[in-house]
Amino acid sequence: MVIVVGTALTVIGCVRKSGKVTYFHEADLPQGWPLLTEVGAVEVKGYPQYREAVVTKNDGAGSDEKVGPMFGALFNHISKNDIPMTAPVEMEYSLQDSHVMTSMAFLYRTNETGTLGNDGQVVVREIAPRTYASVGVRGSYNDQSFQRGFAIVNDWIAANPQWRADGTPRFFGYNSPFILWFWKYGEVQVPVVATDPGASRPSL
Repeated sequence: MVIVVGTALTVIGCVRKSGKVTYFHEADLPQGWPLLTEVGAVEVKGYPQYREAVVTKNDGAGSDEKVGPMFGALFNHISKNDIPMTAPVEMEYSLQDSHVMTSMAFLYRTNETGTLGNDGQVVVREIAPRTYASVGVRGSYNDQSFQRGFAIVNDWIAANPQWRADGTPRFFGYNSPFILWFWKYGEVQVPVVATDPGASRPSL
């Protein structure tokens, strides 16, 4: 009983608010990270430059076959280099087949953390500032959840011609396996550029 109560209090203590989103905060976000996107709603928002450690796997396999090995390689990287764990975990999908996950990345807390370059199969790189159309989602971090959010974002882009898709879609997972699937929060995002010079651009 003491263990159950202690676990419940720990989980409750992790509950945070970001904009209109209530979620379980289990790790720090990168510096300058924007507010999270409301579940089911699409918004355009800018991201600052950040640093990430990424593993790429272009073998055509679905995400369920890749998550374990890719996560393991990234976790070994941050463990041996004493890099703090952050949220979210980034999963990118193929432009040619949105059912194929092509990479997974751990984001660094600051741009001064770690060292750029190769560490075995892990590559540490800088990501330039960019604008994304984003939708918040609840549920497991799998292909089905990604496809659900991806469809919402694509429909929104089709209905808002002042923006056009411009690159690889991604899925941000903000929670660990310890959070029940229906409580997990994520964001599905597509990079966009303005087609109308008068379009409102998000501030970074």
